[in-house]
Amino acid sequence: MRIVVATYDHPDARKLVDEVQQEYVVRYGHEDETPVDVDEFTGSNGLFLLGYRGGRAVACGAWRACGSDDPEFRDGDAELKRMYVVPAARGLGLARQVLAELERTAAEAGRARLVLETGLAQPEAIGLYTSSGYHEIPKFGVYSAEPESRCFAKRL
Repeated sequence: MRIVVATYDHPDARKLVDEVQQEYVVRYGHEDETPVDVDEFTGSNGLFLLGYRGGRAVACGAWRACGSDDPEFRDGDAELKRMYVVPAARGLGLARQVLAELERTAAEAGRARLVLETGLAQPEAIGLYTSSGYHEIPKFGVYSAEPESRCFAKRL
């Protein structure tokens, strides 16, 4: 897989983000409600990655800088967002490749810790994160009171 930096509003990024939102609808009954701004994934604010196989975008993932305005965030945190692999390309280790590149680039940008939110209806995501060294932390953001939600972190 070839991994490239893209903007959040790149056509391939929009396509995969729309697909992951539909995946959330199937699994949870609604889209991810976390506010997202295109500018959060550019410059020192964050990064959006696309993974290509055979010229087709098959995976994506991003991180965005977080401040300490939420009690569960620390200065130097970055939040993982929009981790997704198209169904036809699952089971090939592509999510693990995207995650490793997100960790590398966040650390290179001076981020100290990655945090994320996922849900119980995504056991494969929980498995990816826990097997990659993430540990459960208190819930944060719009899902802090959501019983199906789980949050994780990893020091970089």
